[in-house]
Amino acid sequence: MTQGDVGMLDNDPVAQQLLESVIPARLAYTWTDGTPRVVPINFPYTGGQIVMGTPPRAPKLKALRANPHVAITIDDTTFPYKVLSIRGSAEVVMKDDVDEDYAVAAERYMGEEAGRAWVAGLRGKPMARIAVQPEWVGILDFETRFPSALSL
Repeated sequence: MTQGDVGMLDNDPVAQQLLESVIPARLAYTWTDGTPRVVPINFPYTGGQIVMGTPPRAPKLKALRANPHVAITIDDTTFPYKVLSIRGSAEVVMKDDVDEDYAVAAERYMGEEAGRAWVAGLRGKPMARIAVQPEWVGILDFETRFPSALSL
């Protein structure tokens, strides 16, 4: 598969490793004044979308409604670095309760017991579900796939 192929999410070992890790995604979006923003955020990959939950008054929701184009990176910190880059469009849906994909992510990141306790404290409160539909995927592994500036 080549850079840009969305199929890498389901078929590349580096993508699978990063999607199943406890490394937070970095969600990049454009603020309403045109300046860039990046925030770390927990996620699960649902086999088609990167899903995130956030409070319904989170400032990023205003920006995502105005411009849904986003970039996501999930990268480790040990050389040879592994980097998963995703570009796509975000859809925001308001929920009356904790989104179940958010609950899955909470257990993955915090551990089963702590994740369930965290989610229990949020039950019954509204939440925004951000679902990113990947449109472009790139992988760097610094073994066989390098940034274009290093490729000869």
